[in-house]
Amino acid sequence: MDWLNNFTGWQLALMGTAFTWAMTAAGAALVFIYKKVSSNAFSFMMSSAAGIMLASTFFSLLMPAMEMAEDMPWLILSCGFVLGGVLIIVTDIIINKLHMFSGSTQKRSCAVMCIAVTMHNIPEGMAVGVAFGALASGQTVEAVAAVMLAVGIGIQNFPEGMCVAFPLRANGFSRTKSFLVGQLSGAVEIVAGVIGALAVTVVNGILPWALSFSAGAMLAVVCSELIPESFAQGKIKATIGVLAGFALMMILDLAFG
Repeated sequence: MDWLNNFTGWQLALMGTAFTWAMTAAGAALVFIYKKVSSNAFSFMMSSAAGIMLASTFFSLLMPAMEMAEDMPWLILSCGFVLGGVLIIVTDIIINKLHMFSGSTQKRSCAVMCIAVTMHNIPEGMAVGVAFGALASGQTVEAVAAVMLAVGIGIQNFPEGMCVAFPLRANGFSRTKSFLVGQLSGAVEIVAGVIGALAVTVVNGILPWALSFSAGAMLAVVCSELIPESFAQGKIKATIGVLAGFALMMILDLAFG
């Protein structure tokens, strides 16, 4: 992956988040083909993405952050990690308050699903941007770790696109409108990723904070969204998916990192 060194951090982040957005669009595009998706396939995609993201949280974010933090790494990592998790908690609280919105059921459903996925995609895009920004800055983040982080988030985004598009279709939206809303929810990752990459490229001192912040946000997303969704379809299938995703990320990181 030496060819990645030919690009700046924001360019790498742009490519990485363009992939994660494309996966969201691909998931939403299934609304043109199917009326619904198999619960088994949905569960495995969500659980394997959870495993990849859990491993990425440690190998791609927290470990490099610990190596970069020269003074009081325990404090920097803990504060950044907690702040990242708090972002997702606050996001969930805001989303839950959307029941106060007035309007038709279809409009309210569209707002809830779109905002929920979009808000959760912001820290995910930042995580990709921070990882690629750190890579371009010559820090200890390995190329394979940054790429696999984008891959893991992309895999998770595929069912997310379906989560938005299929319910909208079921509520009466046209296939085209359902697809457009579904894919648009992932576009915010591109903006967040580029901002994250530019921030860590310009100010290297914030790298440990940014990496640990992204780790906390990602872990919160995994715990609040992916694991409950996947395990609701069956513990054994979901456990296999989590283990497979984690093992895949760990093997690739240790073998090629």
